[in-house]
Amino acid sequence: MTAALEAAEVGYRVILVEKEAYLGGRVVRMYQYFPKMCPPTCGFEVNTRRIRRNPRITVHTLATVDAISGSAGSFKAKIKIKPRYVTGEHSLDDSMTEGLTSERTNDFNYGMDKTKALYLPHDMAYPPVYVLDREALSDADAKKISEVCPPGAVDLDMKEEEIEVEVGAVIVATGWRPYDAAKLDNLGFGRCQNVITNVMMERLAARGGPTGGEIVRPSDGKKAANVAFVQCAGSRDEKHLPYCSAVCCMGSLKQARYVREKNEEAKVTIFYIDIRTVGRLEKFYYEMLEDTNVSCVKGKVGKITEDPETKDLILDVEDTLSADKLHRGFDMVVLATGIVPNTADVKIPFDLSYDEYGFIDGSTNIEGIYAAGCAKRPCDVSRSTKDSTAAALKAIQCLNNRK
Repeated sequence: MTAALEAAEVGYRVILVEKEAYLGGRVVRMYQYFPKMCPPTCGFEVNTRRIRRNPRITVHTLATVDAISGSAGSFKAKIKIKPRYVTGEHSLDDSMTEGLTSERTNDFNYGMDKTKALYLPHDMAYPPVYVLDREALSDADAKKISEVCPPGAVDLDMKEEEIEVEVGAVIVATGWRPYDAAKLDNLGFGRCQNVITNVMMERLAARGGPTGGEIVRPSDGKKAANVAFVQCAGSRDEKHLPYCSAVCCMGSLKQARYVREKNEEAKVTIFYIDIRTVGRLEKFYYEMLEDTNVSCVKGKVGKITEDPETKDLILDVEDTLSADKLHRGFDMVVLATGIVPNTADVKIPFDLSYDEYGFIDGSTNIEGIYAAGCAKRPCDVSRSTKDSTAAALKAIQCLNNRK
């Protein structure tokens, strides 16, 4: 979004391609930014207003780039657009979905709840248009939709569309996904009900999340009063992610503050290899250390088990500073999973260079194609937006050199 706006606001036409049904990626799923602890919806709303008012930006959601050909100054891109089944010609609201029984897993909340088959992705969704999950929709609900929705609002026969566009430069801002915690057998994700990941914690804390902003245990809905954060869950590990994802320490410190703000009696323990908070972020870390209900233990968690009756969790870990072997119980555990580039799974349809982890190597080795944010390296929101501005400038310079 930043790269698109930077280019469009100095006079260039931009095509913004987004694979989800809404703009904002994973950032808009966060509860708060560090270190200011403000919601991402604030900056997101400003950017969506800028996009809405700028006629030089064309937005395609539910879309992917299937092919890129050509060279700097004259690329051709084939864009495949999945059907939304909602035309956008009429406004819809939740009253039109109340009678539906068909449900789908809510991927916006990382699968922790469900939505109706006809749904608005989230409260701040842009474009602010409902989506229909055709595969989840029953025949009975298809009939109900035709009865309650305005004529022409829903098109159950909408087809996939493919378009081809000509562009002078390409910015790759394909983002990231969290490392699959199910691969960490010893840490209990998927086996122990009250083991969640850091991205799931963001949605638990959010008012629009599955619990209305209450940080509770998935097993029984009780307020989490004794929470452990397990750092480097899969990261800095040759069997999983050998690299540091740069943001996980700050993410857990931020989430520890969520827990303490929402339950003043709660206790938090952070198990870490190293606490990495660079530059001005170091202050945030030291402020958290002043909270007597927050403690940090230097040691890598070796195993997590579950009490079959209470669903409490037992962590086995060696405190490397004291050399004590700990066997401690907690209500809930949050795994700080690392950043994996989306290009590790789906490559850009052009001959680009990648490093051994799937990140685009450097700015790309092709003139006219520029990578930004987590497509290049793990980074936080602030660094990603600065990087996107730089990518937009490179794209503009590329085009100007060809005039």
